[in-house]
Parts: sequence; structure tokens; C-alpha cells
Amino acid sequence: MSAIRVLPDQLVNQIAAGEVIERPAAALKELLENSLDAGAGSIEVALEAGGTRRIRVQDDGVGIEAGELPLALARHATSKIASLDDLERVGTLGFRGEALASIASVAQLALTSRRADARHAWRIESRGGELTEAAPAALDRGTVIDVLDLYFNTPARRKFLKTEATEYAHTEEAFRRIALSRPDTAFTLTHNGRPIWRLPAQALDARLAEILGSGFEQASVRFDEGSTLLRIHGAVGLPAAAKGSRDAQYFFVNGRFVRDKLLAHAVREAYRDVLHGDRHPAFAIFLEVPPDTVDVNVHPTKAEVKFRDSRAVHQFVLHAVEKALARTQPGAAPAPTPAPTWLARTGAGTPSQSSMPLSAGEPLAFYDRLFGRAAEAPARAAVALAEAPPAPADQPPLGYAIGQLAGVYVLAQNREGLVVVDMHAAHERIVYERLKRALDAAAIPTQQLLIPATLVATALEVATVEENPELLAQLGFEMATLSPTSLVVRSIPVMLRDADPATLARDVLREIAEVGSSRALTDRRDEMLGTLACHSAVRANRMLTIPEMNALLRDMEQTDRADQCNHGRPTWYQFSMADLDRLFLRGR
Repeated sequence: MSAIRVLPDQLVNQIAAGEVIERPAAALKELLENSLDAGAGSIEVALEAGGTRRIRVQDDGVGIEAGELPLALARHATSKIASLDDLERVGTLGFRGEALASIASVAQLALTSRRADARHAWRIESRGGELTEAAPAALDRGTVIDVLDLYFNTPARRKFLKTEATEYAHTEEAFRRIALSRPDTAFTLTHNGRPIWRLPAQALDARLAEILGSGFEQASVRFDEGSTLLRIHGAVGLPAAAKGSRDAQYFFVNGRFVRDKLLAHAVREAYRDVLHGDRHPAFAIFLEVPPDTVDVNVHPTKAEVKFRDSRAVHQFVLHAVEKALARTQPGAAPAPTPAPTWLARTGAGTPSQSSMPLSAGEPLAFYDRLFGRAAEAPARAAVALAEAPPAPADQPPLGYAIGQLAGVYVLAQNREGLVVVDMHAAHERIVYERLKRALDAAAIPTQQLLIPATLVATALEVATVEENPELLAQLGFEMATLSPTSLVVRSIPVMLRDADPATLARDVLREIAEVGSSRALTDRRDEMLGTLACHSAVRANRMLTIPEMNALLRDMEQTDRADQCNHGRPTWYQFSMADLDRLFLRGR
């Protein structure tokens, strides 16, 4: 057995490079983060051969003192933290002092920098970890880092790199993430001398459109929510525009792109009601939290984070995204306007529109069984319509019905042109949201088990029961510990009384342990309500009257998530007059 020895610094740096700089994209990410930490307002990136041959990053940041250039390439040398307290509330993107040293150990690197108050710039080079003396150089201001022949001295590592096209795709994605995180900074990117991106400093909306495309801008909802300590903002894609992959999902925590299971779960749950199957939403979400409440020192790549209060963060993100998606409806309820002549007037002189006057609209028997009482049906206001209405000057978003097609679609005219509504899908969403609101308005009723259910439990399950009695009670469960390896379930939510108590308990405990709260109960509840709503909604081939069609349109405009049915399909589609003119070649 060989003796224990201290590894040479060069080998230590090369080992670190294997963790931090796994491919050219990782090197580019670290260099761009350094530029942003230096206060750059403009960053230029030049790549050759996907970054394997060359990565050049130039910024106009504060620059580096001539005497500190060797330290900038030394391992664990940084200006960003100086103590454990600094590490616990780090506010910069970089902080370990590993990246430049790791890159310099496996590539030929040149660092040129000039501070605003310096007479000229200085340049230092590293050839596989061996530093040259700093020498005068020409540079207006800021810093230029030129990385050549990545992994030239570690052929075993280099052979794991993919083709030039693949490596370029990864480096461009790293560039896109950084550019999206800082719209106030100008970025340019060239590859093999060809300009690819030229992004001026701009507003977030403009940067979103540039990076994610105008299609995302048109098929997304902007939102901005805040509390005393937390803020979340950005844009979430509409369910109807969901994709087959996750390649358009961007989540940033304090400006840092992250992949976090807790945050991913929160967003996925927010889409649960409007997106099903194997589709994935597009989004760009920015979460801001106090630096001392999040640990970014979890992984060498800094792509993972850990929150001090994960439950609070999860719920905050979930409810913010849910609220944004709830606004995916044709429009807010229109303000009262003078009534057209074809509408009966109320005493106030404004048009009155009834709720959907369909016999299946309110499943009262369900409420009665669930709560032991009958729900009050909404008041019905009379609407007198003798024929399809003309188009008034000021219309609600979905306009007014003009007819029905094949017993399936409602046709309406609004300001833009023709609206086509899938009446079953739209009414299914309306009924579903009403059922959820009615259920949420009451405390969750529980069902005492005639014979309590016992189950063999893991130590984590036992600890979850002992640590969360109030949360379990809120969810309608009564559980207790029988022994270090067993639990007893004495009551469950009455709406799930036909479920297996042991299986249900394990589902709830697993989710509480994973994300600090339980959506398992909500999932079961909503699955049942969704089935009920589907069966209660107006069926295809049901002929509706004009008043019923208009009632459906008004209900859609006042219902959260009315743009999609419970299965994620669109409920309506707008044909503009321009669309119709193109179909009939008008104006040609």
C-alpha cells in the first residue's frame, strides 16, 4: 500500500475541473457569471468549434488590478466572500474561486484586464497551469478572458466531448440562460466568426420575446407577486401552447439559473388542473429571496439550491403560478354598458345575463352527500332573446352568440371576428371550478373508521406523523404512532372514504415529507370532481338556445382557467376578420 501524499496543486485543479468544467458550456457559464459579478453592462462572446477550440469573453466591468491577476487564476482566491457569514448570505453568482483556476489547468488561458483608473491594461497567461509574468497590454476597459484548446493536456477528458454541433448547442443554451437572467445587460454571441445573437440592454418583456420567441410572448401570461420577504415574477406559458419537451423551462433564484426538485414540483402542481399527459409548459420564472434564506453552496456547478423554509417557498411558488394561470380566461367581466335594443333591461338600465340555465349545471346531490346539506343554486335572471343579436360597439371578450354548429360548437361574434367555442369543454371547466370553490368554502369533513387501519411504517413516516399533527388534521386525517415501526389511521376525509386508508395515508405522508405539504388529498379530490364535472357538463349534440349560448359565454369570461378544459384542451378559438379575409382571398 502506497504512502499518503499531498497532491500537487496542478492535479488538484484538474480534478476540480472535472467537477466544475465538464464541457465548454460550463466554462462559458462561469466566465459570464464573473463578468456579471464585475458589473458589466455589455458582454461579447466569441466561440470556435462549439467552444472546444476557443471561448473568448470580453466585458466592460470594473476590471482587475495588475497585482491581483495571478490571484485571479489561483485556486480558492476570490474577492466575493471572506468568511462563513459571507458564504451564508452570498449575493454574487460566483464565490468559490475555483472556476478560473480549473479552466486554466486544462486549457491555454489569457487574462487581460484594465481598471478605469489604470494607465493601461495588463495581461497574464496560463499554459496548462503555468503562469507567465504580467505584461502591459492594450484594452479600453474591463476584462477579456481567452480560453484556447480546452482539455488539450487531458486527452482522456477531451475524448468525452461530443461533436462540435452538440457542444455548440450546449454553449448557446448556457448563453441564453445568462442573457435571460439579466435583460439589463447587452450580450453578443458569434460562432466561428458568424454573428448569432445581438441583444441590447432591454426590458424583460423584450428579452423574453428575443430568447423564447414571439410565439411565447403571445402564448404566455406575465405575473408579479410579492410578500414581505419573497418576490416571484416572470411569464408562464398557456397550457394550450405546451410542448413535448422541457427545453423552454427557465427558473432563476436571485438571478441564478437552477434545477431544483422542490421548485419544479411546485410549478408542475400549479399546472395540474390545466395540463395533462406528457406535455410540458414553457416558462421563465424569477424568484427573489433573502440571500441568507437559501444555500447556493450545494453543488460545484451551483445549479442546485436549498431553502431554509422549503415548505413556505413551495407554497409561495405554487400559489403564485396557480394565480397567474387562473387568469387564463377570455376576459374579466365587462363593465355595465347601455343595453342594446335586443336585450331586456333591468331596472338599472343595464343588460342582465343569466348563469348557464342547464339542468346538469349544478349537481346538488353531490353537495348534499358531501356536506349533508343542499347547496343553494345561484339566482336565475331572465333573459329575453328572440333572435341572434347584432354586434354592438362595445362587447364583452367573447361577444354574443349567433348560432350552434353540429350540436358541438357555439359560434359567436365579437370585436375581432368569429369565436368558436367547444361547448362541452367550456362548460366542464365552469362546473369543475364551481365544485372546487364550493368544497374549499367548507371545512374538510372527516370519516371515522369503524375499524382503525394499522400499517407498518418507516422511521420517516413515523417522524412525519409526529411532526405534523396540525397539518394532518387540516387535511382530514387522524393518525397516531403505535410503535417505532407502526402507525394507526383513525379517520380520513369523507370524500375519500372508499379509498384504502393505508395507501392514502402513505401517499399523504410521502408528499408531506418531500415538499412540506400535501397535494395528494387535493389530487384525489380534484380527480373525483373532474369526473363529476365531465359527467355534469352539457353533452355534445345538445341543442342550446341563444340565451343558453350567451350564458355559457358570460360564465366563461368569469371563470378561472376557462381557456382550457380539465384535460388541458383549448375551449375556444378566435378567428379574426383578417383570418377570414385570407380564407376567402378578399382584398387580392
